[in-house]
Amino acid sequence: MSVTVDGDKKGLVPVRVRRILRGPAPEKVPSLVGTACTLVGLLDIAAGVFPRFRASRVHAVAEVLPGTLGPLSAALSLSAGVLLLLLAHGLKRHKRRAWRAAVVLLPLGATAQFVWRHSVLGALLSLALLALLVRHRDQFAALPDPRSRWRALANFVVMGAGSIALGLVIVSAHPRRVIGSPSLTDRLEHVLYGLLGVEGPVGYTHGVDWTVGYSLGALGMLTALTTIYLAFRPEHPAARLTDDDETRLRALLDRHGGRDSLGHFALRRDKGVIFSPSGKAAVCYRVVSGVMLASGDPIGDVEAWPGAIERFMDEAKIHSWTPAVMGCSETGGQVWTRETGLDALELGDEAVVDVADFSLSGRAMRNVRQMVTRIERNGYTTRVRRVRDLDDAELERVRRAAADWRGTDTERGFSMALGRIGAPGDGDAVIATAHKTDDTGTADSPYGDLKAIIHFVPWGRDGMSLELMRRDRSADPGMNELLIVAALQASPALGIARVSLNFAMFRAALARGEKIGAGPVLRLWRGLLVFLSRWFQIESLYKFNAKFRPRWEPRFVVYRTSRDLPRIGFAAMQAEGFVNLSLPRPLARRRPAPAPRPCAHITPARPAEHEARAA
Repeated sequence: MSVTVDGDKKGLVPVRVRRILRGPAPEKVPSLVGTACTLVGLLDIAAGVFPRFRASRVHAVAEVLPGTLGPLSAALSLSAGVLLLLLAHGLKRHKRRAWRAAVVLLPLGATAQFVWRHSVLGALLSLALLALLVRHRDQFAALPDPRSRWRALANFVVMGAGSIALGLVIVSAHPRRVIGSPSLTDRLEHVLYGLLGVEGPVGYTHGVDWTVGYSLGALGMLTALTTIYLAFRPEHPAARLTDDDETRLRALLDRHGGRDSLGHFALRRDKGVIFSPSGKAAVCYRVVSGVMLASGDPIGDVEAWPGAIERFMDEAKIHSWTPAVMGCSETGGQVWTRETGLDALELGDEAVVDVADFSLSGRAMRNVRQMVTRIERNGYTTRVRRVRDLDDAELERVRRAAADWRGTDTERGFSMALGRIGAPGDGDAVIATAHKTDDTGTADSPYGDLKAIIHFVPWGRDGMSLELMRRDRSADPGMNELLIVAALQASPALGIARVSLNFAMFRAALARGEKIGAGPVLRLWRGLLVFLSRWFQIESLYKFNAKFRPRWEPRFVVYRTSRDLPRIGFAAMQAEGFVNLSLPRPLARRRPAPAPRPCAHITPARPAEHEARAA
């Protein structure tokens, strides 16, 4: 049995056989070289910080060199060691530029090791690592990561703090040569002056002041040069959705959008996209901290998925990014693991409500029914419409309210959030709103009588997927339940047969762990999840979803090796907005509003007005 994939016949060949046909697996030399580079860098730093070994056998030979080379060699050794530490991670990730820099630094470090510490072993280690790098130079061909000039500020802060800490060690590494007993304040002042190339208050004997001065000056110069380099090097922005990409994706969603409830979220403007050779399938992704993070299933024809997946993996290999997929379905997980040899792990469950089966009657729905009835008696009304049915004034009011009710400066969302409301081309989206006026029939609010908003994006022709929930904090509790019920009750008139609600992480563990007979390991795991729910919406989202008696659809994370999971998890939290490594808001760069796009159904990216559905 075989299937046609983008014009190529591919049988259901086992992954091991396919790997043999494609050639041997990449060697682990870069990882070993990166570790060795770290060790050599530490040796170079130690050589620059601590006094020379007078008992060295080559001391007599080295002493014939000019005396001024000693302090200069100490500074050179220190600088080479710091730079090698910075390059080690890039070498582990096969980066070509890191390889070039290491090839230049290692001979300098070897020279400094011999001249300053008279260490033949230290010099030989550097040269051996250099030979290994040259021998396996073909393993270091990865292209650079997306970057911006704001990395210069981060480099200045990190390198500055590291230089001050290392400078204190340098100043304190010669206790027998210090004049007097300088305090910690004096030593810190000496470090700060030394980083600027100025002599500080601490004095030394036997020429040690030259060594300390050159070393501190080298650290200051290193901090300045790396910061200047990062500030003036060309930017390499992350991939973004272009007009043509969005048009092609919308065409794929029109034909195949009903297969995955997360399909419409591929239209986020901060994602890149890779199409299969035939153009019948695509994988959308974002690169975060060196992780190439895809979300949901590939878009388009299932038979064309392997072509898009192969190009995705090739792109990850070219840049040495860690490939990962968040929130794919069971079918998607099977295709990903079959085509790439990656592993899959169940991440949680998506709550899907079949409209035909939903009802507020019955004992199981009593709490929701009572809450909705109480809120309606308090004077709240609801309206459920397609976004295209809202006039411009009301749409703008909804956008402002959603932005102001977000509650935090951090924008959240990646795999299950769109990041906009009411853009042309999104007219099929559904919006449910709650309204209330006071006793005089007026509304004392900049948003009129608007009290809560829920936004759904299309899921094929007969479904919709929850994207955003926002409410006025002064409104009665239960606004989200009220609007979800209103949306479900209005769905038949809108031609909606299925509604995707929130994604509940580790739902199965929470459900099984609270049942009678659960084992101690499962109970312990559930207890940990409940504890983490204080900061992340894990248990609360599960219980909220369960109110509507949904069916649960498992979702998976696809990864390469188990040791990649912590890194993937951290990258996913960054993408979703739970971990924010950007500049503080007062320092953030203000970007001018982009000009309107020429495409008829596409508007410029607006400020993100979404909230993550995933915990």
